Amino acid sequence: MRDTHAPARDIPPGTAAGTAARVRAAAGAPRATEPLRAARLEAVLGDPFDPANPHGHLALLRADEARETPEATEALLAEAGMAAEFVPRDLGGRLAGLEELARVLRPLFRRDLALGYGFGITSLFAASSVWTAGDEDQRRSLADVLLGGGRVTIVHREVAHANAILRNEMGADRRPGGGWLIGGRKDVVINAHRADAFVMYARTSREGGPRSHSVLVLGPGAPAAGEVRRLGRVEMPGMRGAHFSGLELDGVALPDDALVGEVGDGVSLALRSFQTSHCLIPGTVLAGVDSVLRSAVRAVTENRPDGRPSRRWQKVLAGVFADLLACDAMAVTGLRAMSLMPEESYLLGAAVKYTMPDLLREDLEELATVLGGRGYDCGPRYGGFQKLVRDLPVAGLGHAGTAVCQAVIVPQLPALARSAWFRTSEPPAELFRPGAPLPPFDHRRLAHSGTDDLLTATLVGVTGRLEGCTGPGSLEAALADLARAFVAELRVLRARCAALSGAFDPQACALADRYALVLSAAAVLGVWEGQAAAGDPFLGDPAWAVLALSRIGRRLGIPVADLPDGVVEEVLGEALRRCRQRRSLDLYGTQLAG
Repeated sequence: MRDTHAPARDIPPGTAAGTAARVRAAAGAPRATEPLRAARLEAVLGDPFDPANPHGHLALLRADEARETPEATEALLAEAGMAAEFVPRDLGGRLAGLEELARVLRPLFRRDLALGYGFGITSLFAASSVWTAGDEDQRRSLADVLLGGGRVTIVHREVAHANAILRNEMGADRRPGGGWLIGGRKDVVINAHRADAFVMYARTSREGGPRSHSVLVLGPGAPAAGEVRRLGRVEMPGMRGAHFSGLELDGVALPDDALVGEVGDGVSLALRSFQTSHCLIPGTVLAGVDSVLRSAVRAVTENRPDGRPSRRWQKVLAGVFADLLACDAMAVTGLRAMSLMPEESYLLGAAVKYTMPDLLREDLEELATVLGGRGYDCGPRYGGFQKLVRDLPVAGLGHAGTAVCQAVIVPQLPALARSAWFRTSEPPAELFRPGAPLPPFDHRRLAHSGTDDLLTATLVGVTGRLEGCTGPGSLEAALADLARAFVAELRVLRARCAALSGAFDPQACALADRYALVLSAAAVLGVWEGQAAAGDPFLGDPAWAVLALSRIGRRLGIPVADLPDGVVEEVLGEALRRCRQRRSLDLYGTQLAG
């Protein structure tokens, strides 16, 4: 579904009048529909390739090189009321659905991951546990912080074998007269130097296990006793424009009502509330890879009279475009599931975060070969590539994020194999219709269990509906063959996973890898079928799905036939059209500022 809303009238971004006009345009309709809000933000930020734009690539790259926060752009976003995007509507904000939030955030992430994280999405991840299980006073207090222009950040618990952000933790003990006494140190916390409130996953039991941690809120305002020390800045290898620093608490006293939920709910709350980040991070970071693909297209079509890349690069560019659409299909499906069926979205969210990082990294490696020497450029036209390569691991798409999602998926595999695969009913068709209306999203309905497997049911269902599609060279027949191959892989997985004990071992982890790729194939088939029913001329055509599934199948090592004639040409043609028309290379084809 394409974004048909036109952006605000173009005003030169480097002028004070232009900035003020763009802020008014972005802030003027707090209840506007999501595509209009996304278009307004795109217009607010302006043409990223304009060297005079204070919010363009040149300014953002200079801030990154200097390890400085892009203050002018953050000020613009604050005036535009972006913080309201992270506050639920019943608390006075604009957050009504995660799919629409991802679309609103993509203009930020398309330009700079550090900007997207540092300005505010971290506040959402911190606040999610309060939106999920906080009482009314806690929810109102945190909403007031964000709507008033303040920031909230998250203090994670310690996770074994993780990165610096997840090392060390806070401890909390009951005070004899009531309340909590907090102490401890975290060496790396984003926005610790300027946060107005901290949501902490603190250890409240010396014993291990699922009841070892609780969630407490520190702030707004100073604690009744003790010292909050905001330590020096920590330089990270990526997201250099974001500010990470240490935090040390010494004898900090908090009242009883600082506790979110019940004592020992920390791990459970993390599993519930972190579902939002599992899909939002990949669903927004994808916009950065979109920008790199656009740069690669520019690099190999410059000075060519027909405006087409040489044959050498055509399959690579078409393949990466198909991968982006496949990743978006999975991310958007996960985001929509949290509104349509939040009690069953837990596993899907983990699979999205588990699968997409590897696919996006592989795509960047392919695009590096296309860019060649331009990939080392530090200027505004191509400098975003090296920056994105540095930023992705820090953005939670490295080993630590993968391990967390693996810990969700692996224990579920035996039960899924025995009771869910080939037995679960198909989810509603609306799950696979990007941009279609959704019921309001409510954090409080999120669960961290579920007995159904939505996407494997879709895989089996779509494959059945494709039966009868035959004919040599037919795209529908090729799609049907691919779908059957993934169903066959699911049958093999069922036999192998049913024999697992649920323990973490190399075999279980390898099966989790294969399972997550099968889910990505199912998302592609679901979105293709939904868009075919809607009559979309490109997404409803089988070509992109055939190319995307062929690439996923080769990653799995399952038998994949040669592509039918014309598939690469059709998918590449759409990518080139979108680049010429300044439209995004995702499922929406949104109009861009540059």
